Amino acid sequence: MKKIFLESLKLTEAYERIFDRLDRSGCCKLPAEMVKTTGSFGRVTAEAVFAKYSSPFYHSAAMDGYAVRSAGTFKAAETDPCLLKLGADAVYVDTGDPMPEGFNAVVMIEDVNVISDQSAVGSGQSNEEYIEIYQPAVPYQHVRTIGEDIVATELIVPENHRIRAIDVGAMLASGNVDVWVRRRPVITVIPTGTEMIDAESVSSRPPKPPEIIEYNSSVLSGLAAELGADVRRSTIVSDDLDKISKAVGEAVEISDVVIVNAGSGKGTEDYTAQVIAGLGEVIIHSVAIKPGKPFIAGLVKGKPVFGIPGYPVSAYLTFRLFVKPVLEMLSGLSPSVSEDITAVISRQISSPLGVDEFVRVKVGSVNDKLIATPVGRGAGLMMSLVRADGIMNIPADSEGLSSGSEVKIDLLRGRDEIKNTVVCIGSHDNALDILSNSLKKNYPLYSLSSAHVGSMGGLIALKRGEAHMAGTHLLDEDSGEYNVPFIKKLLADRKVALVNLVYRQQGLLVKKGNAKRINGFSDLVRDDVVFINRQSGSGTRLLLDKHLKDMGIAPADVKGYEHEEYTHMAVASAVLTGLADTGLAVYSSAAALGLDFIPVANERYDLAIPAEFLETDMIKALLKIIREDKGFRNTVVSMGGYDISDMGRVVFGSL
Repeated sequence: MKKIFLESLKLTEAYERIFDRLDRSGCCKLPAEMVKTTGSFGRVTAEAVFAKYSSPFYHSAAMDGYAVRSAGTFKAAETDPCLLKLGADAVYVDTGDPMPEGFNAVVMIEDVNVISDQSAVGSGQSNEEYIEIYQPAVPYQHVRTIGEDIVATELIVPENHRIRAIDVGAMLASGNVDVWVRRRPVITVIPTGTEMIDAESVSSRPPKPPEIIEYNSSVLSGLAAELGADVRRSTIVSDDLDKISKAVGEAVEISDVVIVNAGSGKGTEDYTAQVIAGLGEVIIHSVAIKPGKPFIAGLVKGKPVFGIPGYPVSAYLTFRLFVKPVLEMLSGLSPSVSEDITAVISRQISSPLGVDEFVRVKVGSVNDKLIATPVGRGAGLMMSLVRADGIMNIPADSEGLSSGSEVKIDLLRGRDEIKNTVVCIGSHDNALDILSNSLKKNYPLYSLSSAHVGSMGGLIALKRGEAHMAGTHLLDEDSGEYNVPFIKKLLADRKVALVNLVYRQQGLLVKKGNAKRINGFSDLVRDDVVFINRQSGSGTRLLLDKHLKDMGIAPADVKGYEHEEYTHMAVASAVLTGLADTGLAVYSSAAALGLDFIPVANERYDLAIPAEFLETDMIKALLKIIREDKGFRNTVVSMGGYDISDMGRVVFGSL
């Protein structure tokens, strides 16, 4: 049966429809349960908590010293100290001791002088002790009065309050050893897909086509657990209408919320909408968002059931947008608002009209200006979320954003992390990933954010003041020199140091065995050869174009020339998986994926760093690793195809 999406709702309309329908169905706050206060951290109160007792519940000494009657000290002065008899006019107390009856002040032990009554010596009377004080003690000086902290009947925490560690202390101090809290929402996550296999099954052998390691359910379960939910994760259910229907029906009986992951689209084996409609009702099928359009919301026996798309970014985003606020509502909380910032977008980005697009971005602070750089936009690019610092929303009524536009970023990391992030925009190299790990390992305060827009894009980012450094390997055809001519041309008005990272081998990647006998650029015009290219402005693209020009080959004659990837590893993956027969990339990417490598050129890969950043602590830390960290250097060499003889040397400019 051919399937189509039902009406695709705008984002705001989708919110309204979901919560209006849940409200009319009576789906609201969960019932209360009593728990021990000592174990209530993170729970949400189901009723207000009032103090049963005052704290402290007796007048107590706030200092080590002597309890006195303040009225008996009023005449004390430096030149005429007051003499108080121990046991009668002054009583020694430790911090926290109850105040003796009739005493209303404490003089610190450091402020008194203890003396003996020498006149009693030899008279047969006991030797009596006194204290001298040199200034008056005001009433309740250094005394914690009853209810100083908490007064009996006082409100400790209100209803619908997420209990913090300090709240636990206040409730216990006021005599509340038990507390009524909302029952944790129970959520069941059901992963579906005949091709899905459990991650444990690949611990002893690699997956085989068409197998896919199932991980979305673990991500969704983790997100729900972060919100305080009691999570149940189902075993994988194959693409079978009856089996999915049975799994959902059973989950609804024991859960407050059910998530069905995958099968929310319009394919012949996408059954989620049909299952929900058969067991209850579909509220929404399709929202005008990107990624995440094939999102489903429904009700079964009065409980929300969500159809979450299978692509990982879509799954993550639709959970945050729709499932998270429902879980918060059930817990008695108002929808939380993530911290956001205003940043400048580093490059132009287009977006389709009529769709709210959510773009993952890297964010860094450069010259006290927050810079956001878009990362991969595909719904299946899980690593774009791993690497992202935030998410930017391009509204449905916009066709995109121009470079330099101010944008709101919903942060996924803290502001301090962003402040201490080295922003590297430019050419990709696998050594940057190793450098990023080494920086975090040796200097946990700092991070390296690497956005891959090509060498030329990196230098332009430096020119605009949008990066701390740029990876570059641009070959000047006229001089045969790397990087320096482009620095002089594009950044003539700025002092820039070029620090060598590596010399590396570039070449054509082919599958093991090279069945098509590809030997060089001349083979790229063959009818049976498909090429995978790097993006325009990258040094690898310029290297390719130079060779094609020298050989008189028109780009239009190369099948796949227009198909671009942004990293060497993406090119290697395309060759490995058969999307292309060959592509130009560094040797380390071929070695990583077991591909054969046909050398084309040795090139110099440098880091261009503007002079104003060279004295910053995080750039100093980065350069120290490059120059001195043997572990970093050895790891780079072990990847293959790298020469580190000049690693850390300034090849242009000065430090």
